[in-house]
Amino acid sequence: MGNNNVQPDDNKTAMRVSAVSIIVNTSLSILKLIAGIFAKSGAMVSDAVHSASDVFSTFIVIIGIKLSEKKSDDDHPYGHERMECVASIVLAVILAATGFGIGAEGIGKILEGNYKEIAIPGVMALIAAVVSVVVKEWMYWYTRAAAKRINSGALMADAWHHRSDSLSSIGAFAGILGARLGFPIADSVASVIICVFILKAAFDIFKDAVDKMVDKACPMEIVNKMKEIILEQSGVEGIDDIKTRLFGSKIYVDVEIAVNGEKTLIEAHKIAEAVHDAIEGSFENVKHCMVHVNPFRG
Repeated sequence: MGNNNVQPDDNKTAMRVSAVSIIVNTSLSILKLIAGIFAKSGAMVSDAVHSASDVFSTFIVIIGIKLSEKKSDDDHPYGHERMECVASIVLAVILAATGFGIGAEGIGKILEGNYKEIAIPGVMALIAAVVSVVVKEWMYWYTRAAAKRINSGALMADAWHHRSDSLSSIGAFAGILGARLGFPIADSVASVIICVFILKAAFDIFKDAVDKMVDKACPMEIVNKMKEIILEQSGVEGIDDIKTRLFGSKIYVDVEIAVNGEKTLIEAHKIAEAVHDAIEGSFENVKHCMVHVNPFRG
């Protein structure tokens, strides 16, 4: 009694979102690099490099999703869904490195205190920062919505990478505006604050991916809903045991049901089959439901 729940439309959605991400990040990187050079803004040039790194991250997402959709084989009888978790962990590490880099640079500039030597950036850099914040924030919500719709951890990690770029651009905007108003330290202070937000996002992504790789159980609200559905099936007298485990973006369920011991093998099998179909039909992320029948003891 198995069901792979293959979702080809989900993969198409992920590929479409990734393609948009690559196009937007490449265009934005070029725009910010040009603005940073002509407006003499080191912060904007750094922000351009950050956007360019997002292109690399998106390719990791694509690879992770492509590998996770491979069919089961002799070496991987349960499939390859956890490859998406691996991609999420890689992205979390990249995100953490980005956060540490931004924070270290900000703290370094604060400790140096050589703000008089910093050239005042032009208006073009300020405009580029605003455009970057708007575009990257839109990319965050666009990618996040798709990730939640298809339950993709790697795509959600990429969404947070967009958010980190948005926060980085806010820091660049604050620094450029502060420098133009005579307060160059604003850039460094903003960088340190942004670092904290990025590291928090990296930790959440990493924890979610690890949970899905170590067979963590589903949330209790999902388990309780499963119990309700199982007990609604005709012939089920009770539930002796139920176990769930996350496997990448999928769920495995093992349940022991109690059935009248006077039932024939064929009747008991039909009841088990009804439970199996009800669970896999009600929860699209359930890849396999194993049902074991015990005699009801009253």
